[in-house]
Amino acid sequence: MDFKGKKITQMGLGLLGRGVGDAKFLAQSGAELVVTDLKSAADLAPSLEALKGLPNISFVLGRHRLEDFSHRDFILKSANVPLDSPFIAEARRQGIPIEMSTSLFARLTKATIIGVTGTRGKSTTTHLIYEILRQAYRDRPEKIYLGGNIRGVATLPLLAKANLGDIAVLELDSWQLQGFGESGISPHIAVFTTFLDDHLNYYKDNRSLYLDDKANIFKYQIARDVLILNPAVASLIKEKYPAIESQMIIPEALPPSWRLSIPGNHNRENAALALAAVRLCDISEAEARNIIESFPGIPGRLQYLGEKNSLRFYNDTTATTPDATMAALTALASHKKIILIMGGADKMLPMSRLLQVIPRYCKAVLVLPGTGTDIIRHDLDRLQNADLRIGHVSSMAEAVNMAMKSADTGDTILLSPGFASFGLFKNEFDRGDQFVASYQNLP
Repeated sequence: MDFKGKKITQMGLGLLGRGVGDAKFLAQSGAELVVTDLKSAADLAPSLEALKGLPNISFVLGRHRLEDFSHRDFILKSANVPLDSPFIAEARRQGIPIEMSTSLFARLTKATIIGVTGTRGKSTTTHLIYEILRQAYRDRPEKIYLGGNIRGVATLPLLAKANLGDIAVLELDSWQLQGFGESGISPHIAVFTTFLDDHLNYYKDNRSLYLDDKANIFKYQIARDVLILNPAVASLIKEKYPAIESQMIIPEALPPSWRLSIPGNHNRENAALALAAVRLCDISEAEARNIIESFPGIPGRLQYLGEKNSLRFYNDTTATTPDATMAALTALASHKKIILIMGGADKMLPMSRLLQVIPRYCKAVLVLPGTGTDIIRHDLDRLQNADLRIGHVSSMAEAVNMAMKSADTGDTILLSPGFASFGLFKNEFDRGDQFVASYQNLP
């Protein structure tokens, strides 16, 4: 697609770098761009500074206007735009195409696409696949690209780099997969890790809508494409979508002799999926094994920060669901008692199972404020006894300081919130960054 002279409205700029990268690419490609975001100019100051001086961009901030969704060549919609957005409805009424950055790249590129989705595990699996391919192609690293739901990485600009014969590994959340559904496309190789309750606040408590967005990763595959399924989701996918045309792979568990650096059985499942994907790219099992076993993990996903004062610290800020926090607690079960930092904004997810397992693993729980915390406050307080202490804190720094006071030699301090980050933090990455900074500032 030639973007020169195209009238484009970019709905959403954000602070994670992806919106900035897309806007910069479109502006430099000659598009006439309107960038609109509900956040104020003050909130978006770092992103606006990054776009300063670029031609052909006008900004509408703190609101959206219907006029910016009329008489445009297309709308570039960001993730998390409400399903019932009147602005998207107006564009559809006028027959204006709705695009999303990652799916637009996937539709236009000649590169081979490996897409990874799932409620949990997609980030680790994506990075494992990328790292294996990158090291396998170390003599030609320019052939392997990483994009999608990656902090600080804009996918659309990869159009200027990725070519026929290259491989783009894309992490795809349910919102980005809306764009694949809109375009009627799916990746050449699709990986589906897990399906658990999440984002039910966005999907109006309709689990089927959430699954249907996820399913866009394979719905439009053809016979030569491949779908790799975690055994945990295989039965559900086969039952709900019996007309799948692509080849299906359900990988076996990794051999017990494989020793991974990242903890937890869920990460062994992620690694098995990654292995199945890279085998399709002619990577040998021996070469993949060396990389998988040494893989250190990625920031914010049960990330081991290190040890201070004989205490171990883990940053699991992307655990925004109770299932994710339970997975973290289970993965660290061999440790001494855990001091858990949790709490945040409600996502309409049931918390009863997490509340049941917390006393099994934790010696103390320090709770950050938020609408979700408010819902379970009394349940947590009822759990408090001589073996489990509950503390309510107002900031991450206070949480880490209180955790230090509650800890004994050999304990583990774990940030695994179980809730969204909205309210106290800019986003889940800001939450994790504050935890890491508090750890680094410890004497």
